[in-house]
Formats: sequence, C-alpha cells, structure tokens
Amino acid sequence: MGSTTMEKEILDQALCATDLRVATLDGTEILHGIGFTLHPGKILALVGESGSGKTTAGLACMGHFRQGLKLTAGSVVLHAGTEGNILELPEHKVRTLRGKEISYVPQDPALSLNPAIRIGEQIAETLRVHRFGSSEAERRTRVAEVLAEVGLANDAAYQRRFPHQLSGGQQQRVGIAMAFACRPKVIVLDEPTTGLDVTTQAVVLATIHEMAERHQVAGLYITHDLAVVAEVADEVAVMLEGDIVEFGPTQQVLFSPEHRYTRKLLRSVPDLAGKRRVGTVEAITGEQPLVIPGPAGNPDTTARHRDLDDAKILEGTPARAPELDAEPPAAAGPLLRLSDVAMAYGEHRVLDGIDFELAQGESMMLLGESGSGKTTLSRCVAGLNHAYTGSVELSGQVLANGTRARTAEDRRKIQYIFQSPFSSLNPRRTIAESVEVPLRMSGVHDKAKRRALVREALDQVRLGERYIDRRPGDLSGGERQRAAIARALVNAPSLLVCDEITSALDVSVQASILDLLRTLQNEHGMSMLFVTHNIALARHISQRLAVLQKGKIVDIGTTNEVLENPQHHYTQELLANVPTF
Repeated sequence: MGSTTMEKEILDQALCATDLRVATLDGTEILHGIGFTLHPGKILALVGESGSGKTTAGLACMGHFRQGLKLTAGSVVLHAGTEGNILELPEHKVRTLRGKEISYVPQDPALSLNPAIRIGEQIAETLRVHRFGSSEAERRTRVAEVLAEVGLANDAAYQRRFPHQLSGGQQQRVGIAMAFACRPKVIVLDEPTTGLDVTTQAVVLATIHEMAERHQVAGLYITHDLAVVAEVADEVAVMLEGDIVEFGPTQQVLFSPEHRYTRKLLRSVPDLAGKRRVGTVEAITGEQPLVIPGPAGNPDTTARHRDLDDAKILEGTPARAPELDAEPPAAAGPLLRLSDVAMAYGEHRVLDGIDFELAQGESMMLLGESGSGKTTLSRCVAGLNHAYTGSVELSGQVLANGTRARTAEDRRKIQYIFQSPFSSLNPRRTIAESVEVPLRMSGVHDKAKRRALVREALDQVRLGERYIDRRPGDLSGGERQRAAIARALVNAPSLLVCDEITSALDVSVQASILDLLRTLQNEHGMSMLFVTHNIALARHISQRLAVLQKGKIVDIGTTNEVLENPQHHYTQELLANVPTF
C-alpha cells in the first residue's frame, strides 16, 4: 500500500529540484541548497526581492547558469526521472530538452522574438528544431492551433506579421505560444506580465492558467508581484537571499504568513483602496532610513525628521513617509501647462489635443494601456519628442519643443527617469560616474561636492556608498533602476517625469521609492508626472489622475474622483481588471 502511494506521488511530479547550490566563480554561494517540486496542471510561484535568487533557481531548472555562476551541488529531475538528473547531462542533450520538455517565457518578449522573422515562422522554427510533427503541414497546423489557444488570430495574414506590428501584450502571448508549441511538461515563466497594463495582464494570466490546466503543464512562475500570485498560483515559495523561507498553498502564504519577511512583503503591496501604507520606511534588508537632501543638496532641512525616523526604527516602530496632501500648496500659477498637444507618426495620430495643468508640488498619474500615448506625452513634456504641436509651459514660460533648443536651466528643472535602466545607464561607467553626469552638465565644478551629492542620492534610493564604484552589469534589475532614479534626483529638479519606473521593481523596493517620491514632494515642493499601467499605485503616489486612451484623455480629476466615480467605460474596465488579494 505504501509502495503504491509512493509510486503515485512520483508519477505526480513533473519536476523535482533538490538541494540546489549555485555559487559565483570566486566561491560566494548564491543558492543555499533549495528544493521544490512542480506538479502537472499546477503553478508554483517563486517570490522574492531582486537578488533573492529566484531567477537563478528558475534557470537552474533548465540546466542553465548565467555567466559568472556555477553549480556546486543539487539535482533537477524531469517527470518521474525519465531523463535522470539533467544537471549531469551533456550540454547537447540538455539543449534537446529545452523547448521540448521544459520551456521558458522571459520577462521582455521583445528580446525573445527575432524582429526580422514573422511570428508564424518563429513558432514553426521552434517545432522544426525539436522535430515536432511528421510533416511541414502538421507543423503549420500546430502553429495555427497554438496561436488560437493563447487568444490570438491564427489566419495567414496574422502569422505574417512581424513582432513590431504587435502590442506588448500580443508579443508576450506569442512568446507563450512558442513556449507551449511542443507541448512541454514544464514551463518556467520569468516575470511575464511585469511590463503589461492591467487589462492585458489579466488576459495573459488567464491564458497561462488555462493552458497549464488544459494541457496539464507544470508551471514555475517567477515574480515579485504578490497580487499576481493570488490570481495564478496554486502554491508559493518565498525566497530571501538564496533560501526558501516560507512555502505553502497560496491562500495560506498570502493570508496567514508565518515568516516575518513574508509579512513585510505583503505589507508593501499597493492596494487600489489605499488602505495599506506601502511607503513605510522599514528596512527589509536592514539598511538605514532614507536620507533626503535639501533643495541645494544640503540635509539641514530634514535633519529633525531623520533623527525621529532613526529613533522610531531603533524602537521597533516603523517610520512612515508623510501622507500626500489632498491638494498641493497654493501657488500663483501652475508649474506645468499643456495646451492642445498633438503628435502623429505619418497618418497615425498618437496624441490628439492634450490639455492639463500641474501645480507646484502636485503629483499626477498618467494611466493607460500600451499604445495609449502616455509615454509619448511624457517625452513631449521632457523635450525628448520634438515633433509635437501645441505648447508646453513651465512656470508660465513656453518651452522649446526639443531639449537641444531648451536652456540648461530648463533641462535641469525637468528630469526624466526611463522605464528600462538597461538602456539608460552606460555599462562602461561606474554608478557614481553615471549619477554625477547631471551635476557636471549643470556646472557643479567642485569634485568633493559632486561626490557628496552622489552619495546622498544613492542613499535616498537604498543603494548606499558600497555601490559607488560598481558598474551596471554588477547590479540586479531593481538596483539598476534605483541608480537611474538617483541620477535624476541628484540635481533637485522641479518636475520629475517617471516613466514606468517601478514596473520592474519588487514590492519592497517599490514601496521605498514611493516613500522617497512622496517625501520629496511634501518637503521640497517637487512636482511629478507619474506614467504607469499599475492603477493600484494611484492612491499611494498621485493627487490627480488622467486616463489616456488612443491619444486622448478620457477621464481626469482628483485621484479619489476618478477611482470612485469613473466616467468613461475604459476607466471602468481598467478598474475591473486590477489584481487584488
């Protein structure tokens, strides 16, 4: 009887990872002997902050280790041991398993799809490589079938599209189709919805869940988004610095967490109602509270607040960032005014007559799905798109369309933070050199002063002095983004334009960034234009909210007004698709 039960349990295992230990080439251990089991038709979420080791663990399941890392111990066995320990197989045999028996969906679909090959052909190529089907006709039938399974058109015209002709959500679903094409037993999903708006994210999550259940595929879902975990996962493993510190069914981990770290992660998740205070200055990694410089980089104006925060943390009481004022401080006129701003690429009208004002010290969220025009609009404000019509005024003065035609002071006053720190940070420069660039351009000639301001900026974003001489390649994705934010803050701008700056960050780092931005707004009167698809952040960061659809503002008002009484059906649809737990 016992033997029969054991055999059944083994047959119910799609993948079993045991005692995985991974280290750097110099011997520093990254994974400290972790293990987990994946079951057919079930999804295990691997959750943790940037640098916790979750992606390293996911790639190890495929027998892959990033440059600079090596396996020191452990085993990965696929479906009841038919292949043995894949970590001991020759590389050519492991390659035959990838895509056929175990597939991978990366975070950025644009990087995984070949821009020069049509999407139908890319899926067909995957089938050919793994010798799926007995004929080309059978493979073409499978291409059409898997596209339909992920909710995309599967006719010949759609299959002839190139990746750039698809939206981000469509690209991601093509990536999922490629991963499921050979009917694998296991699929590893590495943050597959991070850059997607809530509507598209809901579709992708539903697709993943349905495909896993229909074809009895075991899923390992790597993420930092605990709200998404509630939507898609059956079990959750929480990782901290290379160890699994909590494991269990999703409902148990999310609603009755046992580990202190899990509870802190859950408190950091933003909620649409704004009841959870995600901006708690409670150092999960044991780092010091945020240090906020004054307008000229001097910390005098906030010394009293920092002393109070230090005392609270020493006493075990979390220090909180100031609440957003319901209304910004009264001013003689708006800091920023847009009048009839429009832009087109050929016949495609991206922006169609945008008008709004932003007061001194006010934060406005620009919300919309991919292709709504929100990033294009923010780039017009910063002067990065110069081909727009209409006017952008700063403090009552009409700005030149492009940055080259704007004054140095205009450029200093408006700082832009890009979504992807991979492309915005020079890989050859140290972090200190990158953060220092705006100071050099603003004419701060004192080297010691520049160094002091760089240190303060890095402290603000929870990096600290130990990152000064590192390069972007030495940092995780979340750490790179924090360095990019520090570079924008170092010059004390009047307006900060934030383009999806928290989309790649884990919830605790996101909470610290929101805390920092609120503190800057309240203490220094900084205004913000916060571009995002994550509507759950609204009450935590913005006093006003503008919803864009197809280049037009369809809803605008105070954050509470728009969230509690949305006027447009598009806004209502966005609110209905917000993942919650």
